[in-house]
Amino acid sequence: MSLLVKICGLSTRETLDVALDAGADMVGFVFFPPSPRHVSLELGRDLGRQVRRRALKVALTVDADDATLDNIMDALAPDVFQLHGQESVARLRDIKQKFGRPVMKAVPIATAADLAVLPGYTAVADRILFDARAPKDATRPGGLGAPFDWHLLENLDLKLPYMVSGGLHADNVAEAVRVTRAGGVDVSSGIESAPGVKDPEMIKAFIRAARATQELSVR
Repeated sequence: MSLLVKICGLSTRETLDVALDAGADMVGFVFFPPSPRHVSLELGRDLGRQVRRRALKVALTVDADDATLDNIMDALAPDVFQLHGQESVARLRDIKQKFGRPVMKAVPIATAADLAVLPGYTAVADRILFDARAPKDATRPGGLGAPFDWHLLENLDLKLPYMVSGGLHADNVAEAVRVTRAGGVDVSSGIESAPGVKDPEMIKAFIRAARATQELSVR
């Protein structure tokens, strides 16, 4: 199975084209105002049209209500919802039923105890995204550029496809895949020259490095 590469937090036509031309499988758009990568519905609509089925469009949301998800559906028509907040198993089921889209649930990881939520989420989600747990004083979810201990996933027996994110960049993505045997990798801050500012050369370098791991056994 080939490794899925997701480039997240895209917000300009130029960097979106770079990611698509370099072969990203998924492109992510953040609909969460506190994030420096947040895109408006109008910009999301524009960028979504630019994708033209060259990759899967992923809408990242954080504890969004139905009205917000409705607006995102209308603007972006995402292929996948990435749920990055405190959404419950019941909320995941509700979103799938109401919007008819696969859901990828982000699970923050700091210790082995954080894996205890997996049975509930894996019963409903279509994919799990393991991310570093945000620092206690953080105003946004996610690892904010820091990796978690990948060895926590070393012996994971998950029937569901999963991806890893959090602190990934071109120089460590091969090690992340080797340790976790994840079927996909997701990068955002690791390809930026400043918060929210994607660097075209870093995007290309990350995708090249991720593709170089293809000989590893992934799932």
